[in-house]
Amino acid sequence: MDRIEILYTDANVIVIYKPEGILSVPFAGFRGRTAQGTVEQILRKKGMYSQKYRPLPVHRLDRETSGVMMFATNERSQKLIMDNWHQMVKSRCYVALAENPKDYSKYGILPDSGIIDDPITYNAYNVGYVADKSRDANGKNKKQVTARTHFKITERGSQYSIFELELDTGRKNQIRAHLASKGYPIAGDDNYRARSNPFNRMCLHAKSLVYIDPWSKEERNFQWPEPKEWHDIL
Repeated sequence: MDRIEILYTDANVIVIYKPEGILSVPFAGFRGRTAQGTVEQILRKKGMYSQKYRPLPVHRLDRETSGVMMFATNERSQKLIMDNWHQMVKSRCYVALAENPKDYSKYGILPDSGIIDDPITYNAYNVGYVADKSRDANGKNKKQVTARTHFKITERGSQYSIFELELDTGRKNQIRAHLASKGYPIAGDDNYRARSNPFNRMCLHAKSLVYIDPWSKEERNFQWPEPKEWHDIL
């Protein structure tokens, strides 16, 4: 599916399903399709759009990541959500179809669940990776940030494993860098040396978003399941 779906709206937020292959928001000079622009078009068609009610970003999903994401509807709501994001959001669950290690003697086998808390370093192109500790000791890596990813392996196959992941920290490329550093690159992720691309996309999906509404104080839970074929391939 390549169609954006609006899952929920109220006076302050819009929650959507974003398919893979679409930027969340535009960057300077970009004129292609984005989730933000598409939601704006939907609101205009419904007669709901105005300068006081429009999609404003509060977080992002990578272009090739599908799943649930949120926009604020006005600048006041945007600031409140961004200032209180970590207190407001109770859970963000991702699902990844990852390749198994090519060399288990180098990486070992991850347990069924655990935490990856290796710091992430960013290169000159702002791509995150887990740096070799010996290089870090020599001070050659900069822009290093702490990162914690909780993982659970829900299915294991001969070539692939399916992970459920939650983030303590929302660093750029965090899941992709952490899994690749353990020998489990996400299928279809060329930036992290995946060897296969079975579904012509990077197989990372934001399955759920659970948050406490800062206005009503109610818990809201939105989900969109990962593709069934990810399980079938195992």
